[in-house]
Amino acid sequence: MKQIAVIGSGTMGNGIAHTFAQFNYQVSLIDINQSALDKAIQTISKNLDRQVAKGTLTEEQKSTTLQNITSYTSIKEGVQHADLVVEAATENVDLKLKIFKDLDEHAPANAILASNTSSISITQIAAVTNRGDKVIGMHFMNPVPVMKLVEVIRGYATSDETTHTIMSLSQSLEKVPVEVNDYPGFVANRILMPMINEAIYTLYEGVAGVYEIDTVMKLGMAHPMGPLQLADFIGLDVCLAILKVLHDGFGNPKYAPCPLLVNMVAAGKKGTKSGEGFYTYTPGSKELVVSDKFKKS
Repeated sequence: MKQIAVIGSGTMGNGIAHTFAQFNYQVSLIDINQSALDKAIQTISKNLDRQVAKGTLTEEQKSTTLQNITSYTSIKEGVQHADLVVEAATENVDLKLKIFKDLDEHAPANAILASNTSSISITQIAAVTNRGDKVIGMHFMNPVPVMKLVEVIRGYATSDETTHTIMSLSQSLEKVPVEVNDYPGFVANRILMPMINEAIYTLYEGVAGVYEIDTVMKLGMAHPMGPLQLADFIGLDVCLAILKVLHDGFGNPKYAPCPLLVNMVAAGKKGTKSGEGFYTYTPGSKELVVSDKFKKS
C-alpha cells in the first residue's frame, strides 16, 4: 500500500497528507478549491520547517516529503490509483455521503475508503457504497503530525482484513491505533464532548469564569489544556455538531448542547479559527487572553 489519496485540504486533511508523505507514501491531496490546496502546501511546508528547526527532520527529508505530495482539484483524477482514500472533509453527513458515492465510483475496486470523521456513523457512510467491507474510520487527532492516537472505527460491515490493514498502516506512521466499534461519538468524543459541554454549562451557570474552569482542570486533573481552550482549538462549531450527533444518536438529554455554545456558534464565535471563542486569539501571539465577553468586571 503506497498510494494514498486525501480528500480535503483543511487542518486535518493537510496534517494527514503531511504525515503519510513524511513516511514516504505517495499522496494525492484533493480539494475542489485550488487556493485551499496552495494554502495547505504552504502550511505543510511551515510545519516541516518547525520539525527541521527542532532537529526531528532534515532539510532533505523535508524536500522529499513535499515531493511526495501532488495536489488535485478532481476526485476522479486524484483517486484513480489510490490504495487507500482518507476523507477529511467538513463534518457534514450529507457532504460525506456524497463524497463516498463519488469515491466508490472512481477509486479502484480494491481500494480501502476511510473517513476521518469524529462522530458520523461509519456504517451509514459505508451503506452508500458497494464495498461496505472496505469502509472504515481513521480518526486522527489534531495536530496530526504530532498526536500519536488513531481511533480506528469498524462499521457494521467492515471486514477483519480491512481493519488489520489499517491498524498496521497506522503503526507504519508511528501512530498508536485503537480499534473501536461504530456508535455515536466512538470513544474519544463520547467522553470528551460531554466534559467540554459540562465546562460550558459551568461557565453558563456562573459557577466560575473561563480562566478558573480551565485552571482547575489543568492543575487539578493534569490536563495539558483546559476544556474551554480545547473547545476553541477544536472549533466550537465542530463541538456543537458532534454534540448534536450524540444527542440524536442516543436520544439522551445529557448530550444536549449548552445554550451558550449554541449562541456562540450562531454569533460566529467559533474559537481559534474565527479569532475568538472563550479566548481571543491574536495572530503571532501565544498569550492566552480571555474574551472580553467573559472577563469579570
